Amino acid sequence: MAESIQFKFHPEKAVQAAALLLRLHNDLRGQDTMKYLGLLKMLYISDRIALKRMDQPITGDYYFSMKYGPVLSIVYDLIKGKSTSGVSSLWSEYISTIPDFKITLVADPGDEELCEEEEDILREVYARFGHLDPFTVAEWTHDLPEWQKPEPINSRIEIEVEDLLKCLDKSEEEIDCIRQETLREAYLDEVLND
Repeated sequence: MAESIQFKFHPEKAVQAAALLLRLHNDLRGQDTMKYLGLLKMLYISDRIALKRMDQPITGDYYFSMKYGPVLSIVYDLIKGKSTSGVSSLWSEYISTIPDFKITLVADPGDEELCEEEEDILREVYARFGHLDPFTVAEWTHDLPEWQKPEPINSRIEIEVEDLLKCLDKSEEEIDCIRQETLREAYLDEVLND
């Protein structure tokens, strides 16, 4: 059986992607806070589009089906203030969770980790969903084929990357190429960090 695909989480890219969406919200809507449900949905949709177009997500996070649709697991934990393997301090340096389930940008992390295509995807997603009520976007994500309604309702179900790629109409050959690339990257990371 083939090894399952798991991308490497890129905390800097996750912070910069979230910051870009928050800046767009401020620039285009004049609001310096955003409901974190909206941010979670737009980051998931952006990762999904990046997978479809580039065979790589933006954040490299883990995906789960939850009550309000698919979410990025590590980013969700960061928003909720849970300590996540040394990433929490990076996140909180730039992004803060405030009352009423909102988040705000406290400092600009820049965008040098994001490529132009990733920035374009984030802008495209914000243009389509940034003006909508986050619960409307959550309902929209319930129609994505990879989402499963969790039972009990407050639990979560992991979305396997291979299943998501199949939902994105990737062939078995394309999925295997993506698997081999992630294994190569994981190997190089291990060798270079020893």
